[in-house]
Amino acid sequence: MAAGKSEDAFRTIGEVAEELGLPQHILRYWETRFPQLRPLQRAGNRRYYRPADVALARRIHQLLNEKGYTIKGVQKLLAEGSEAAPPPRAAALPITELKRIRQILLEGLAES
Repeated sequence: MAAGKSEDAFRTIGEVAEELGLPQHILRYWETRFPQLRPLQRAGNRRYYRPADVALARRIHQLLNEKGYTIKGVQKLLAEGSEAAPPPRAAALPITELKRIRQILLEGLAES
């Protein structure tokens, strides 16, 4: 959060980008992919993010970069208004575990 600003204050794109640890062009790209993310634009196309916009940008960032969703996956979640589906990468098993499961299945098939 920007130093000295209240939580209800509007944020510039630079402040939001710094808070999320992202370059500004990523936020501008997200605006083209997520219709829900619509900061106010004033003269000279300066963007001002409302608190709700900042919260949404944080959520998008978390889903994409921490939970492993794709852009399409996040679009679907936001359109549905839920996060019920598990992220695709979170369900992935390590290769050693997959090999162990495969061996168990092969042994089960051999017994039948």
